[in-house]
Amino acid sequence: MAAAALASHCVHAEPLPRQHISFQGPFAVEADGIQNINIAYNSDLDGELAIAYGECNAASRLQVAHHIGSTHVGEHPSAKRHVGWEGSRPTKFVWRAPARIESGCLHAFVGDELVGRSKQFQVSRRQRKKRATFAEISDPMGPWFDGVEYLKQKNSNETFVAATKEKKFGILGGGISGLLTALILESVGIHHWKILESSDRLGGRMHTAYLNKSRPEDYQYHELGPMRFPYSIHDAETNETFAIEDQKMVFQLADILNEMNKNEDPALQVNFIDWIQTSDNAPVATSQRRKDGTVPGRMETRLNPELLDNANLTYSNTTAVYEAMAALDDFKALTPERVRFYAKDVFRAHKEAVEQSMLDFSEVEYLRHVMGYDANITDQVTSTAVSWPMWEFETVYFMANKWLTIDKGMSRLPEAFRPLVQNRTSFNTKVFGIKHHKDSNSLTVSSRPTGSSPWTADTTTEDFDYIFNSVPFNLLRFWDLPPYSSLMKRAIERTVFDGAVKVAMQYKERFWEHLERPIIGGCGRVDVYGIGQICYPSYKINSSGPGTMLTSYISSSDAVVACSMPEEEHIAYIQRAMVEIHGPIADEMWTGNYARHCWEQDEHHAGSWAVPIVPQQQLYLPAFWQTEFNTVFIGEHTSYTHSWVFSALESAVRGSVQMLLDIGLVDEAKEVNRRWMARWINL
Repeated sequence: MAAAALASHCVHAEPLPRQHISFQGPFAVEADGIQNINIAYNSDLDGELAIAYGECNAASRLQVAHHIGSTHVGEHPSAKRHVGWEGSRPTKFVWRAPARIESGCLHAFVGDELVGRSKQFQVSRRQRKKRATFAEISDPMGPWFDGVEYLKQKNSNETFVAATKEKKFGILGGGISGLLTALILESVGIHHWKILESSDRLGGRMHTAYLNKSRPEDYQYHELGPMRFPYSIHDAETNETFAIEDQKMVFQLADILNEMNKNEDPALQVNFIDWIQTSDNAPVATSQRRKDGTVPGRMETRLNPELLDNANLTYSNTTAVYEAMAALDDFKALTPERVRFYAKDVFRAHKEAVEQSMLDFSEVEYLRHVMGYDANITDQVTSTAVSWPMWEFETVYFMANKWLTIDKGMSRLPEAFRPLVQNRTSFNTKVFGIKHHKDSNSLTVSSRPTGSSPWTADTTTEDFDYIFNSVPFNLLRFWDLPPYSSLMKRAIERTVFDGAVKVAMQYKERFWEHLERPIIGGCGRVDVYGIGQICYPSYKINSSGPGTMLTSYISSSDAVVACSMPEEEHIAYIQRAMVEIHGPIADEMWTGNYARHCWEQDEHHAGSWAVPIVPQQQLYLPAFWQTEFNTVFIGEHTSYTHSWVFSALESAVRGSVQMLLDIGLVDEAKEVNRRWMARWINL
């Protein structure tokens, strides 16, 4: 009855003699939701502007029950803070609608005078889970964005006026998370952004090596950073194939960039080709050798298990080792249903992993302190050098039966951003400090030219209103920073990063494809210490001319040791291993051309990827959902998953939505969420 009466009042509301303010549609509101209010000024108003919601026939502020917010506009002395708006009269506001709301109208007042009234609003309702803080609302342990309720944690007048899109945004780092952030800002009409990049190129850890000064179209390359994208998993029992949903964000980005660059240089188009992850004749880790002394391949060892080492002979207690292995498998419980769950929604899979204590233990801790196995049995089952949590998303990735990579190199993806960012990126700009100014609520970034003398080089400063910081935390530890919260400060100082080294080598011909047992793409491992993973090119199979392969890929402490070797010594060690694996042909075909990259020694990264140890993942994630000193932290180290391109992309979307909500651009935040997160998150 009350709703009907209110509707009746609204329909018969008297028209205003003159509307100094016009409300712009759409005239729909979601109960217990957040949205923007957009207005237009029909005259130059000065004074305290208040906006309220209630019965459509209300004539005074006292008759309107729901006060939305107020601020000073125009020539009023307190309106100076709105200098970014024309005439200091903001036109965009934030409305936090109450849960109990009926159909009504918006009203604008200057002082006690009614200066504008909207059309009648239609109300929609949706079940919404109430939580106490943004970190809980955004749920860093699982589905990160269940609703745009962030602003409900702040004072209504503090967040009432949305920021103008003329604010200046700094993006620290031109890796893939920084690049996507720039694209997102541009897509919602924010054009005053600038990237500060310490190196001379785009892409960060997306780094393709084109050997011997070749061009991408020469196909003499391999990846020194990420190599591939897991695409789909085949369930042999059901004969079903299902997609790995999170990776679709990569392909979506490529589609957007291709459309954006359709009238640009065709070389900027991002095209995907199949990546061969496993092949029949790729070498395997065994001490056994063929009669000619070379390393046997995958299919050979499957047909002749005697070519494999018998691990049982090395165990001190075979029964205990197998029981411990089974205990880990039981705890992880990667059933076909759970594998599908991980592939469908990595966010909710993460939440489940937290709830089931998967992130509370490393494999070592679980076997030692939960199952009670001694240190020796534990170390035979899983390396005691590792203390990572049992967050099994990567195990699921490597169940993929289909993989993709980017034609002509993974660096083609960041290069596709170049038309957008080229003239708004400051390359070779090495930031070393950020200062927040309380009086102006702005930030000053201090930098020096990369490679310049730290003793004599002049410091360059640049001011921003807001910052997206994608720089790895291990580099931030040496910066001058604002006094972040204790949790954020500890995350910066203590998050663990891994190291890795990759070596690509060029040969006169693709000899591996012409061996007695041809190796057609794929990755393998050998028992030659310090070689790790070897990957053969998936492109231009059986083509003539030179060929390039990834001859070594190792991480962690092994990478530290390898990178401490003189480069020539390391390359010689790897080349001798290539001869042992493939035979003398590897020496005959060796060109002497190679590319080696030690990520831990890279001044722009100081590591390969984040490896938060127990309990860092669930401890520090909530800190990244808090905006401190107008700064949002992005990058793969702030994501649910780590070391994959998706991790960095997800962080950019989350960070952009977070920032847009902070500055009151709610409609834009929803637009970004719909565009990038709709496959998981329904707002």
